[in-house]
Amino acid sequence: MKFIILKYAVTAFIIVLVSEVAKRTDRLGALLASLPFVTIMVMIWLYLEGQGDEKISNHAFFTFWYVIPTLPMFLAMPALLRNGLSFWWSLTICVGITVICFIITSLVASKFGITLIP
Repeated sequence: MKFIILKYAVTAFIIVLVSEVAKRTDRLGALLASLPFVTIMVMIWLYLEGQGDEKISNHAFFTFWYVIPTLPMFLAMPALLRNGLSFWWSLTICVGITVICFIITSLVASKFGITLIP
C-alpha cells in the first residue's frame, strides 16, 4: 500500500511540476511535457514491481506505436486556436483527429503483423 501511495505522489508531483513550469515559460514547459516522463515512470514501476523484461519491452514497443497518432494533434491545436476556435472546440477536433489517426495507424501496423487494438 505504501508503494502505491509513493507512485501516486511521484506521478502527481511531476505532472504539477510540468504544468507550473509551463505557466512560466512556454518553451521549457513544452520541452518537459514532451519528455516521456509517464512512460519512464511506468517502466520503473513495472521493474520495481518485478515485472519481466518482456512486459517492459512490450510497454515501450506499444507506446511507440500509440504516440504516432497523437502527433498531428500538436500541429492542429495551435492552428485551430490561432484561427479563433475556442479551446473546447479545438480540443474536441483534436481528439477526433487523434482517433482517426489511431485507426489509420492501426490499419497500417496490422499490415506488418502488429496488433494495436486489443
